[in-house]
Amino acid sequence: MSPSGDPAAEVPSSRSGRAPIPLARPVLGEREEELVLEVLRSGMLSLGPMLGRFETDFAAALGVDDAIALSSGTAALHLGVRGLGWRAGDRVLTTPLSFVASSNALLFEGVDPVFADVDPVTLNIDPAAVEAALDERTVGLLPVHIFGYPAAMVELEAIAAQHGLGLIEDACQALGAVCSDRRQVGSRGNAATFAFYANKQMTTGEGGMLIPRDGEMADRARSERNQGRSRASGMKVMAHDRLGFNYRLTDLAAAIGIAQLERLDGLLAQRAALARAYGERLRALGASEPGEGAEDGLLLPVSDRGDERRSWFVYQVRLPAEADREAVIASLEAEGIDARPYLPCIHLYPDYRQRYGFKGGEFPNAEEACRRALALPFFPGLGEEQIERVCSALGQALELA
Repeated sequence: MSPSGDPAAEVPSSRSGRAPIPLARPVLGEREEELVLEVLRSGMLSLGPMLGRFETDFAAALGVDDAIALSSGTAALHLGVRGLGWRAGDRVLTTPLSFVASSNALLFEGVDPVFADVDPVTLNIDPAAVEAALDERTVGLLPVHIFGYPAAMVELEAIAAQHGLGLIEDACQALGAVCSDRRQVGSRGNAATFAFYANKQMTTGEGGMLIPRDGEMADRARSERNQGRSRASGMKVMAHDRLGFNYRLTDLAAAIGIAQLERLDGLLAQRAALARAYGERLRALGASEPGEGAEDGLLLPVSDRGDERRSWFVYQVRLPAEADREAVIASLEAEGIDARPYLPCIHLYPDYRQRYGFKGGEFPNAEEACRRALALPFFPGLGEEQIERVCSALGQALELA
């Protein structure tokens, strides 16, 4: 599945005649078919029992009291922002290195995203940069667990507590990741969001989940996802007592989610095994992890450190500083290998430049990481031969092989 969000994006044919290797592909099977068929036979395609079952199962798996299923991770972020009461004129500190939805959800409510640079090793927002960017209008923090690596939540929570700030964890790329204090992302008592797009650790096709901070946020989110309908009125009376949205997740999608959740441990383990295989082969080409000394060379994504555990979402390398990324991508495409520059910095998008006057060079760590970033094919079911083919083609493109 394309990181651009276009599931129909074509993968070029290989000049060698071998089968193309896509960037991502969901893992679906008989259990998903069984539960989807159960929904179809029930005739309750939306707001039926499968939705509540998915929420209950997800909350239990995460070890939290409640979870609200929504149509996307973006919807979860939006309702999280509303649930914390952030509004026009407020400022929220977040990262410029993320999928654009994390900042767009703030703009939906007129909240100004204020960016702080990232740690050059983990690529997550740097707590020291957060401290430096605080001002009297700052009302909250929105850290992103980028590419499945946990942000420095212990430090960020301390900053939020000291300054009386709200906090939302964007865990849309990080289901299963564990922080330095051995607590799972999204289970820490903060508002948190997850996403289930087709290239995520588990999928519902499209979909998301909001972990509410408290019961008041949960009640509000359940109303707002259904056009602001009053929960007291029940489903037979269309009483709407607040502004709401059509952010419902269908029971068909929830059914897929239940099946995916049942196999989540296995899916996460397969992703971790693939990451190890990539790391071994790329180290043989001279790659290293950030912080190991060869910062201008081919850099691997940072692996687990101490008690921190990554949940592998994409496999994103940083190309050598002098590499021509477009030429590398073209060389891989000629071999039928899909690879993408993942992700651009948010503050350099035209809309953000126009709104806030951002310029290049303001967040050097994030910008350097984005300039060199390349996502390689990564999904359960990717075979050893395919990984070898990708690494060999990358080495040849970089003249490392």
